[in-house]
Amino acid sequence: MRIDLSRPELALNGGRPVRTKLWLDNITTGNEEKMAAMRVFDSGYLSLFEGSHTSDLPFSFKGGSEVQALEEEWCDYYNVKYSVSMNSATSGLFASIGALGIGYGDEVIVSPYTMTACAMAPMIYGAIPVFADVELETGCLDPNSIEQNVSERTRAILVIHQFGIPANMERIMAIAKKHNLFVIEDSCEAHGAEFNNKKVGSFGDISTFSFYLSHHISTMEGGMLLTKNEEIFELAKAMRTFGSVRDQKNKKQIAKKNPELDPRFLFDNLGYNIRPTEIQGAFGIHQIKKLEKFIKIRTKNANYWNKKLAKFSNYLLLHSERPNTRHAWFAYPITIRASSPFSRNQLVNFLEKKNIETRPIMAGDITQQPVIRLIKKKINKPLTNSKFIHSNSFFIGVHQGIDRVQCDYVVSVFEEFMKKL
Repeated sequence: MRIDLSRPELALNGGRPVRTKLWLDNITTGNEEKMAAMRVFDSGYLSLFEGSHTSDLPFSFKGGSEVQALEEEWCDYYNVKYSVSMNSATSGLFASIGALGIGYGDEVIVSPYTMTACAMAPMIYGAIPVFADVELETGCLDPNSIEQNVSERTRAILVIHQFGIPANMERIMAIAKKHNLFVIEDSCEAHGAEFNNKKVGSFGDISTFSFYLSHHISTMEGGMLLTKNEEIFELAKAMRTFGSVRDQKNKKQIAKKNPELDPRFLFDNLGYNIRPTEIQGAFGIHQIKKLEKFIKIRTKNANYWNKKLAKFSNYLLLHSERPNTRHAWFAYPITIRASSPFSRNQLVNFLEKKNIETRPIMAGDITQQPVIRLIKKKINKPLTNSKFIHSNSFFIGVHQGIDRVQCDYVVSVFEEFMKKL
């Protein structure tokens, strides 16, 4: 049934809108992605990893041409040699811990101000997440707190570039070098962000990125692992496909000793089934082309709000780009200052009543999540800034789907609220 678009009751003709919330959906896809997906769909080859049972095309440990092209584009964008696409960034974190050989009893320094996946990644290998505090101004790991939490069992620092705000990678890399630690960068919200003119995600031993729907660019679900180390690359690639044997020479030797084993299906590592599809690869290639444009619009929106809301700086802590950094602005975070005469909930409730969608900072303090009880280790170190942020912060969308009219509306609602004080 076709809808008659000339009907006067439709919102586009002046009728009452069905949707009453301010439109804040982050839509990154267009006709290019649709055509790419259909091209792959019509080919019939939706996945081309080993085990996909295609007789007329060679099996590929690397995946098909679309997946490989996406990985090459990501390497070029970050000027890093190796990348491994995944079905999610969480899978990338799990593979990162495994590829670094982190295991039972080892410790990984983690932020308590992020998704629980960052703490769960070491836990699934029997390692222990050790929580360091964050900087109040950035929400990223505080180098001083990292240093205080390093022990003889520490193996890695898992850095989160929260909301696209770059962590202080100069100091963090210095700490890692001093104590001989791995550095894993969770860059899921920081596509294209930079510290000292270098993209975050290209500093550490491994970095992960998310291509989930709410992020800068999307492959529906999906993620990417990036590394400069060939051995880590090969291990992560093997872990993506059940821990498959990756070396052809080794494959032949194993098959010769065990002729009953199919050489296409040999496994010498613990691994997962965390592979992306060819459609995701085709999607992602077009998404990367749009990334710089999206970051530019997000930055423009964030800078506009910072300028317009600066007069409320006595009440609100607003984040701005620090010297020698480039923020990617995954979202627009706001923290209510301790001296403010109103609470976060009072402001959030007012914004929501005015149809401005807000979101809490993650799912709450990670250290309080029931799953953390599994490590059976009492967390008694002060995490002052992290706890304050969790209790007093929220964020609103800042993406490319928000135009100047909506930006001005947000400002007007903040002004209306402040007048009521």
